[in-house]
Amino acid sequence: MTNLDITEKIKTLAKEKDVIILAHNYTRPEVQDLADFVGDSLELSRTASKLSSKVILFCGVYFMAETAYILSPDKTVLIPDPYAGCPMADMITGEQLRKLKGDYPNAKVVCYVNSTAEVKAEADICCTSANAVDIVNRVDSNDIIFVPDKNLGAYVSKMTGKRLILWQGYCPIHAMIKPEDILRAKQEHPSAKVVVHPECSLDVIALADAVRSTSGMLRYVKETDAREFIIGTESGILYRMKKENPEKQFFPVRRDTICVNMKKITLEKILNSLEKDEHRVTVPEDVRIRALKSIERMLM
Repeated sequence: MTNLDITEKIKTLAKEKDVIILAHNYTRPEVQDLADFVGDSLELSRTASKLSSKVILFCGVYFMAETAYILSPDKTVLIPDPYAGCPMADMITGEQLRKLKGDYPNAKVVCYVNSTAEVKAEADICCTSANAVDIVNRVDSNDIIFVPDKNLGAYVSKMTGKRLILWQGYCPIHAMIKPEDILRAKQEHPSAKVVVHPECSLDVIALADAVRSTSGMLRYVKETDAREFIIGTESGILYRMKKENPEKQFFPVRRDTICVNMKKITLEKILNSLEKDEHRVTVPEDVRIRALKSIERMLM
């Protein structure tokens, strides 16, 4: 079957089975085109929780599907490939966080949403890359543990002036972006604005015109008068940027900023998941309730 045939079959099945299809900004173009909603992980999960659809099919990595289940336990949550994981999320376990909390008994834990359900369950409050600075400013404690991303944590520490206890996790894609990549890209495209994700290192961030979350990047390139942009994040987002701003040009800071886990989600796997109701994602109820509380505190 062609991609068009598979897409039509997916759409028919999704309608029959009352399925809402969510796709992250980093997924393949054909997956984004198919989805009912495209966005960042928490934004998508919150959208799905407000809809009446019985089934959520999450085209993204595993922790994102977990978050969808945490917010919508009454719905069936499917992921097309259960092996589409997030290396950064897997860099810390609930047990490791419990040990860290034992080392700092008076500390509050701020947990980036790019983490597993069991890690969220051990946190006092969650944050996104867009609101991390505001959340840390809200936390009334001299001791704050920030997990799992050391780069986002370093950026937040710089912006808030607070000293954070950082777990040494990181996103391999953003960590591969170096200052020399920014400088080379600026030489090649001198008129372009440089926009990077706060999961990048501070020396990369220092060379950027703007630091934004994925949804923040999409708004920035749309609202800014510049016609050219160098994008410092996973390259999948460039497809949506070009689609929404055809009159502008977008350049990846490197050609290899590709998350292989995001690209594991294919049309064939989506169809298979729908046909067989396969790869259900659930979270144990005690873990779900505690993780939900850390998310809800963020949203208050």
